[in-house]
Amino acid sequence: MPPTEFPELLRAAELRVTRPRLSVLAAVHARPHADTDEVIAAVRADLGAVSHQAVYDVLRALTAAGLVRRIQPPGSPARYEARVGDNHHHVVCRSCGAIADVDCAVGDAPCLTPSHDHGFTIDEAEVVYRGLCPDCARTTHPRPDHQHRTGDGPT
Repeated sequence: MPPTEFPELLRAAELRVTRPRLSVLAAVHARPHADTDEVIAAVRADLGAVSHQAVYDVLRALTAAGLVRRIQPPGSPARYEARVGDNHHHVVCRSCGAIADVDCAVGDAPCLTPSHDHGFTIDEAEVVYRGLCPDCARTTHPRPDHQHRTGDGPT
């Protein structure tokens, strides 16, 4: 989405159009899966002095309005992305922490059918795949304790 459309995007979400909101939105669109420090650095490069709290407040408002999505893969700080509303998942490199989007493999949202829903009406599933990115796979040999992990905790 081009930055020229950001003001209308904010208005449609019933948010005031402010320079910090435009800058944070631009930073998240330009840097998929950016953590808060990366967003703050980008906003400061764009606007100059801006407080951490101001960026946190804007991220919270944009997330609440559904304009950005907050994800927090296990062992990682919160990250933000502009891809919202499609219930996609993520793959995370165990070595360098790189994150990539993964579309649902099959079926409609929530992509997975739980073995027991405990009476919940489920409308979303969050899946995090872990492995080695192509760069790390070429240079890193997996540790033996990672070869047979089930995701249920230490083996």
